[in-house]
Amino acid sequence: MTSILSKGATPPPGSADDTELRMPGRTLLLAPARFPFASRRSAAVTAPLLPLWLACLLALGGGLSMMTGFPSADVWPLTLVGVAAILVSLIGQRWNRALLVGAVAGLAFWCAHISWLTLYLGPIPWLALAVVEGAFFAFGAVAIAVVYRYAGMIWPTRLGRLVVLPVVVAGLWTAREAITAVAPEGGFSWGRVAFSQSTSPFAHLVAFVGISGLSFLLVWLVAFAVQLCRETSLGALTRGTLAVGAAALLLVVPAWSAPTNGTTRIAAVQGNTKSGLLDRVVAGDNLNAHITETLKLEGDPVDMVVWPENASDIDPEASAASAADLDFISGIMKAPLVVGTVAERNGKYYNTSLLWQNGGVADYYDKRHPVPFAEYMPARPFFRALVPDLVDLVTRDYQVGTTDTVMDVNGVRAGISICFDITDDSAVRSMVDDGAQVILAQTNNADFGQTDENLQQLAIARLRAIETGRSVVNISTVGHSAIIAPDGSTIDAIAPYAPGAMVDDVPLSTTITPASLAGRGIEWLVSGLGLAGLALALVAAARARRRATGTPRRPRP
Repeated sequence: MTSILSKGATPPPGSADDTELRMPGRTLLLAPARFPFASRRSAAVTAPLLPLWLACLLALGGGLSMMTGFPSADVWPLTLVGVAAILVSLIGQRWNRALLVGAVAGLAFWCAHISWLTLYLGPIPWLALAVVEGAFFAFGAVAIAVVYRYAGMIWPTRLGRLVVLPVVVAGLWTAREAITAVAPEGGFSWGRVAFSQSTSPFAHLVAFVGISGLSFLLVWLVAFAVQLCRETSLGALTRGTLAVGAAALLLVVPAWSAPTNGTTRIAAVQGNTKSGLLDRVVAGDNLNAHITETLKLEGDPVDMVVWPENASDIDPEASAASAADLDFISGIMKAPLVVGTVAERNGKYYNTSLLWQNGGVADYYDKRHPVPFAEYMPARPFFRALVPDLVDLVTRDYQVGTTDTVMDVNGVRAGISICFDITDDSAVRSMVDDGAQVILAQTNNADFGQTDENLQQLAIARLRAIETGRSVVNISTVGHSAIIAPDGSTIDAIAPYAPGAMVDDVPLSTTITPASLAGRGIEWLVSGLGLAGLALALVAAARARRRATGTPRRPRP
């Protein structure tokens, strides 16, 4: 400051809030008076672009726009528009205001995105999950806002703001998604930006970078476009060219060509059963419904028959009658049967998938990711004291499976996924690592009726097919059921809430996509870049506070 004034600069007249020093022929912009300092690198502490009320309104619209990009609306560009709106609402906000803005955006998105939870269970589980996920969203928003606020101090050049800042913002967004995918209670992987892109031209990128990598690239693209809009010293044509070029850079990446090695003929049966939590049925109704549909396929040669999760509502290992029924179907079809059921072993319950052949269980897989508050109840006494009627609906606690993820089904190594497992990155990676040639995704969507949940899960299955380079047989009790090729195209499908079967020659593959090879490495890399940028922003914030209050820097010992 002294050197500037000594060269003939004079402070302009006005209040203490003035932010300019005038010199002959030019004006120097300094920090607001509440940050009365100016370093040679930059004196910029970014002020909010929007007042709090308008930022909250924009965040609300951004959250709803994000949701509209997911099925069933499936207008995928609107998810990117929503991300842009949320980022703009956070620029320059102090941490406490960013917490509010992020909470508004997060609650708007999550309340709309998982509204299917209210169909049979009412508002309490829906609001509880939305609030938990919204809280994570809000804290993630604070991290992004801190980086935006102090970015001018850390990256004072245009190159830094255009190259580094969008990477850090996208890394923080991805880190928040990665954390909520694994915690608490095993996490809730739903709602990641990548999951909105199953039908977009960006979907093919998931084979190279995985789900977290795709989320990172999309948020980076949006953050880069937002930053271009802020760089007003660049011409409009230049900014437009750079934005289009960034999008083109992602779109010109060729689709991963997943080579296949033969086919296997699969019969996947949708019984259209009453298999929801609140359905009142007689034991064996689900089993009989799938028997009825499978018998219609008699005489059609197949290599395996696949029934969905809970298709046999009587454990064949505990019931001679149920075992005889499975023997009968396997004999009629002249093929092994992969069937979902509930198994009890040593007094513990498992949501399991059995390979039934030659009169017994040849192999089994126990679900790795049982759903908290649905398949088991954490802290049961505590939550029962709050909502006893809902807690009592969960009559038994399923255990976390520890089996491997593949079965040898008539010479084919089939990866097994039960319902929520398809959203679990580690479970999907395990199938590939265990040598799966095809993925059998058994599920029961009856608790959600004809809501968006079914389509959202199918969209995730479609992305998993592209990510792993393997066909996915997504078979549900009630739909949406489909067989998806390794490139994400649909081979066959059954209408929801209609009994039926898909009988198709399904491509097999042992390819290892770049995403499978990298595993979680990409997620750790981009999240680390985001967290490193946040650390620098926190250091800059501490320096700003010291200079604003005149606190001397603590000497080193």
